[in-house]
Amino acid sequence: MKPSAVKAYIVETAVDRTWIERCLKIDDVYRVGDTRVSLDSLVYLFREGMSAESMVESYPALTLETVHGALAFYLANENEIDTYLAEGERIAESQHAQSREVNADLIAKLRRTRHEKQIPG
Repeated sequence: MKPSAVKAYIVETAVDRTWIERCLKIDDVYRVGDTRVSLDSLVYLFREGMSAESMVESYPALTLETVHGALAFYLANENEIDTYLAEGERIAESQHAQSREVNADLIAKLRRTRHEKQIPG
């Protein structure tokens, strides 16, 4: 019996894609490709277990390819990106606390007004 010939096809592609760009001049944020979608958005969805297909539905500017590329970038640079995200959360909390302090009088006034306008149950 003659061994059957198996043809192997090797497809080589030289695809040079930029999945993520870091915009230092504007707001020091990682953007997905040439869109305004932040890597942060996709990472948080990924951590929640959202599928790549659902991410594309949520962000029509993205393709399945760009989502997978962005997630591959995240997984390859997970420690760096997690540190970046933690720093962003720390900065946001600091700004939120500062805003609450600076606007304490306004916040109190809004709470009083809301309380006064509530209809008794």
